[in-house]
Formats: sequence, C-alpha cells, structure tokens
Amino acid sequence: MNKQKTLAEVVTLWKADKKQYVKKSSLSAYMLLIENHLLPTFGEQKMIEEAQVQTFVFQKLEQGLSQKTIKDILIVLKMLLKFGAKNKWLNHLPFDIQFPTEREKQNLEVLSRSNQKKMMDYIQEHFTFRNLGVYICLSSGMRIGEICALTWEDIDTDNAIIKVSKTIQRIYVVEEHLRKTELILDTPKTKNSIREIPMNRELLKMLKPVKKIVNPSFFVLTNDAKPTEPRTYRSYYKNLMKNLNMPDLKFHGLRHSFATRCIESKCDYKTVSVLLGHSNITTTLNLYVHPNLEQKRKTIDQMFKGLR
Repeated sequence: MNKQKTLAEVVTLWKADKKQYVKKSSLSAYMLLIENHLLPTFGEQKMIEEAQVQTFVFQKLEQGLSQKTIKDILIVLKMLLKFGAKNKWLNHLPFDIQFPTEREKQNLEVLSRSNQKKMMDYIQEHFTFRNLGVYICLSSGMRIGEICALTWEDIDTDNAIIKVSKTIQRIYVVEEHLRKTELILDTPKTKNSIREIPMNRELLKMLKPVKKIVNPSFFVLTNDAKPTEPRTYRSYYKNLMKNLNMPDLKFHGLRHSFATRCIESKCDYKTVSVLLGHSNITTTLNLYVHPNLEQKRKTIDQMFKGLR
C-alpha cells in the first residue's frame, strides 16, 4: 500500500500531473485557490472529514467570500482528494456540504438606454483607438480580455464580422511558493467563446476607413504590435466614465448592457447566447431573462382575458 501523504504533498504531485492537461490560466486559477484557502487550513492533514469542510465553508462565508467562490474552492478540493484517493495517498469519503439559502437576488449593473446612446455618440465624435474598444464592447458584448487581444486582422469589414479567437489575461504563477504574474495571450474561456459577431452599420462605418490604413497584425486598442492589458484598459475606461458623468459601472457591465439590449429587443435567447459565447443557453437565461413589471402585468391581463 502507498504511504499516506498530507494534502500539501498531494498538491505537488497533482500539479505536476494536471499541467499536462489544462491551460496555464486554469492551472494558475486552481493554484491561487489552493495557496490562499486550502493549504492554510488542510495542508498538513492526511484525512479531511465532512464536518471540517462544513466548518471551513461557514468560516469563508463569515470572511465575506461569495458562495460561488467557495463552491469553486470546493471543486478544487474534491479534485485533489479524488487524485489522492486514486493513488492511495489519502482516505477520501465523499461529502455533502450545505450552504445557507441565498435570499438576495443579484442585480445586474447595466447602462440605461439613454446613457448607452450618450456614450456611443460621444465615441463617434471623439474617436481614439481606446474609445473604439468601448464602442465595440457595447456593440458586441465582448469580454475585456477579448477586446485587449483583438487585432485588425480579426475585423473583417468586407463581411461585417468580428472574429473572436483569443484573450489576454494576467495570471498568477505559483512556483515553489514563489509568486509572480505573467501576461498571456491564449484561446478564450471555452470553445463556445470562439465565435463570429456581426457588426452593425454604425460600427462598420467607423471601421471601414481605418481598416484600409492599419497594420493587420497590430492590436486594435493600441494600434501597435504591443497590446494593452486588461487592468490598464479597465483604468482607462473608469476615467472615461468619470469624465462623462456616467454611473460607476464595471467594465463587464458593457457586456451586460449589450445582452440586456438584445433581450429587450425580443431577440431569441439562443442567438444571444451564441453571440456572448456562453457555454450553454442556461447561463444566458439565468443572467438576463427576467420579466419586468410590464411583462408581468401583460401576462396577468392575458390570463384573465382567457377566463372571460
């Protein structure tokens, strides 16, 4: 029988195995959760029981972590325990963890129609490459890493299409307890994120003359061979919003605004899901399809109309 190992020892062996199968960015995200949350609590243990994990969950909730983050940590813990059990280094009994009922609904932050129009009008009148990125995100729902990675060759003005096939992100690399960050250009989040997004008339009109004179291999936001990274662009966007007296909306709110406008315009949900690059339509439905008061009233009226 294999000698029992601590979770910390299993982590080292699991990491060496896992790096053969997953993207560098995924491994980086796993390692950050392991280093920050799992090793300080369970690192020296050779067996982890359900009661200990349940206590850990309540502690993390008290520290202010969201249920989603804690569930992500538990997914990584289960991967480690399964790997340890498979190799007979750890004893692992499956656990069933309970979470308190979430009573508050998260409200999506989106631009109002008037603010969105104001912003898009401003960018059309004050063209810069960085402003253009905001306009593209409002017109396409692209993520910040995707817009930072967009090059001019990804913009097909002949067919009025934007091709999304890569993303830029800064990841944490944990090597032998030494932490550093690294900027990487990689394929997007999931295979569904590789997609083609049609351009509307206004965006095409802005891009056609520019496309004729730029270097195809240059990045759109910098019009240079060197890209800008998401945190730098996020900071630029924040200042732009402040200068325009806009609400303090996170950059991801531009994506939410695009999706919300699509749903408001009665677009079919499957197409919206494909445009956003969601891995499945359920994500789109859960995030964006919530009937407003007017729709609820209409439903009640229709129901009573049928009774008459």
